[in-house]
Amino acid sequence: MGLIEQAAKRLEELRRAGIDVPVTESGQAAAVVQQAPAVKATPERAMESLADARSPFRPTSPSSAPAGPGAATPPEALARQSRQVDIDLQRLAAEGYVTPSAPRSRLADEMRVIKRPLISNAQGKSAAPIEAANLIMVTSALPGEGKTFMAINLAISIAMELDTTVLLVDADVARPAIPERLGFAEVKGLLDLLTKDEIDVADVLLRTNVERLSVLPAGTPHSRATELLASDAMTHLLAEMANRYPDRILVFDAPPLIPSTESRALATHMGQIVLVVEADRTPQASVRQALATVEQCPVVMTVLNKIERTGSASSYGYYGSYGSYGQ
Repeated sequence: MGLIEQAAKRLEELRRAGIDVPVTESGQAAAVVQQAPAVKATPERAMESLADARSPFRPTSPSSAPAGPGAATPPEALARQSRQVDIDLQRLAAEGYVTPSAPRSRLADEMRVIKRPLISNAQGKSAAPIEAANLIMVTSALPGEGKTFMAINLAISIAMELDTTVLLVDADVARPAIPERLGFAEVKGLLDLLTKDEIDVADVLLRTNVERLSVLPAGTPHSRATELLASDAMTHLLAEMANRYPDRILVFDAPPLIPSTESRALATHMGQIVLVVEADRTPQASVRQALATVEQCPVVMTVLNKIERTGSASSYGYYGSYGSYGQ
C-alpha cells in the first residue's frame, strides 16, 4: 500500500472515530500523524501515546529502521532531528576530564571502579531488583564539591562501554554548568519539556561527537522549578524512559542537597544516587544530613573527592576512594 493510500485509510479511521481532521487549502488532510494521539481511548492509552511522542529513545522497528545508503528519509525524521554539538575533547582532557581517546590514566581507572556497580545495577545484575536503576543522580551535600565534574566523567566513561548509551541530563536547573563545561550555549531543555506541550524531546536533545553520549540541557529557568521536578509530568517522563528503555543509562547532574530543594524532589524518582564528598572540607554532619534526605533511594554511593596524595601523584586529587550506603 502506497503512502497516499495509507494516509487516506488513516484519515478515514480518524473520521470514523469522531475526530475532526483539519483540511488545507489544497484539500489534503493536515497533520494526520499528529492527530493520532487524539483518538478516543482509555486514559491509559492516552498516556502511552503521550509517552511515545515525548520519548528521546524510540524503539526501532523494521519499518522505521534505516534502509541503507541512498534511502529516502521519512518526513517525520526530517521534521524533528536532534541537534548535533561538538565537544572540544582536547580542551576537556586538558582540564582533567576522561575522554575516549585519552591514554590510560589513574582517573580513568578510578571511574571504571565507580561505574562498574552502577552499570551492573542498571542492567539488572544486582542481588535484588532495583527499580529505575538506570536513573542515576549525581549530587553533593554542599556546593563546590565536584559533582558536575563527576557527572560528566561518569557519563563519558559509561558511554565508552560497548553496549550502553548514555543521556547526560543537566538537572541543576538553578545553576546549570554543563553547557559551559562542554562548550555549547545554553538552550532549551528539561524545564521546557515540562512546561511547553509543543516541544518534543527531539527538539531539545543534543547529540555529541562522543559516540553513544547525548545531552539534555536544563532549559529555560523557571520560578517553580522544584514543583516541576516533583510533578506528575516529570514522573511520567522519567518512568517512561526508565521502564521502556532499560538498556539506556541516564545520568543527572543535580544541585547540592542541603541548600536546594530541587535535588530532593528529583531523588524520589532515582534508582541510584552518587553523593560526592570533598575530602577534608565537607563536615561529617553535612554528609549525614545529605544522606538522610535521600534515604528512600535504593542505592546511594558516596565518592570521596579531591584526596591529597603523596609521592608522584600528590596533586592528582580526584576520586581516591568510594563506598556504598544502603542496598
